Amino acid sequence: MSAVAAGAAAPAVGHRMLRVVALDDGYAAYDQEVALLAAVGATFEVIACKGDPHLAAGCVQDADVVLVRESPVDRSVIDAMRRCRAIIRYGIGVDNIDLAYARERGIAVANVPDYGIDEVSTQAVALALSVVRRLRRHDAEVRSGRWSTGVLAPMYRLRHRTLGLIGYGRIARMTHEKLQGFGFGRVLVCDPAADLPAGVERAGLDELCSQADLISLHAPLTPQTRHLIDARRLSLMRPTAVLVNTARGGLVDLDALHAALSRKQILGAGLDVFEPEPPNANHPLFALDNVVVTNHIGWYSEEAMRELQRKAAEEAVRALRGEPLHHWLNR
Repeated sequence: MSAVAAGAAAPAVGHRMLRVVALDDGYAAYDQEVALLAAVGATFEVIACKGDPHLAAGCVQDADVVLVRESPVDRSVIDAMRRCRAIIRYGIGVDNIDLAYARERGIAVANVPDYGIDEVSTQAVALALSVVRRLRRHDAEVRSGRWSTGVLAPMYRLRHRTLGLIGYGRIARMTHEKLQGFGFGRVLVCDPAADLPAGVERAGLDELCSQADLISLHAPLTPQTRHLIDARRLSLMRPTAVLVNTARGGLVDLDALHAALSRKQILGAGLDVFEPEPPNANHPLFALDNVVVTNHIGWYSEEAMRELQRKAAEEAVRALRGEPLHHWLNR
């Protein structure tokens, strides 16, 4: 167990020093966290737990605030927290944190939902267009020395077709905004709680799956949404449908998706997220040429990474000061 980044020693506060621990490494620099937390008298450590809950439990015992990326923060890790005030997720999804048990223990959980919106929406559009224009297949043709302007596989224009968005939060709204220029005839949204703009139709999930030509997932992963897209819902989709997932891998049954793609039941899929991560490299899905995959990188740009780290550190500062958290999830 070794800290890969740390702040200068903080002054004693109430006969002890405040301590903030990040359970996962991976960022190029931590100068923002160090500076912001030092200003409130807190040390900062980054410890590469690599998803090991036993290592995580050992790291959090004396932490006042815990920051986390991918490592699970389950009951065993939360039980080890002796004085923790808050768990802050570097990111949006909190399916790796036991929110209910943290609330039971009086520990606030917060995330950073307002970063990387531009990046993830751009990734969704990029994946969609890559599948629609079959870029993977044509890229392989050129690289292999084959050149043909003939039809390798059917392609269809997006104009006058139907866009379907499952979830309509910040990222979905920006994805919609970026896709508007392609001239979709209809836009369907499945999100009972969202306020929808003029011209957008609210739809049930089955209705959306059966009518949309481009379906983009923007829902959180919960027990209720796991495998939201399963074999039955894939069977409802049009043969020209394209499915894009930049949200959470667990929203899609990967085996069912492979079966649908291999049978040409739908046109294709673009995936930035998987269940589990990293996925099994030998999964038969990766042998198909009608799926485009990326490695959960939709969140990233240099600007988004700096924004995420700063906002997570600012939330930690609020927790240490006893101030209300901006994105408190388990009140």
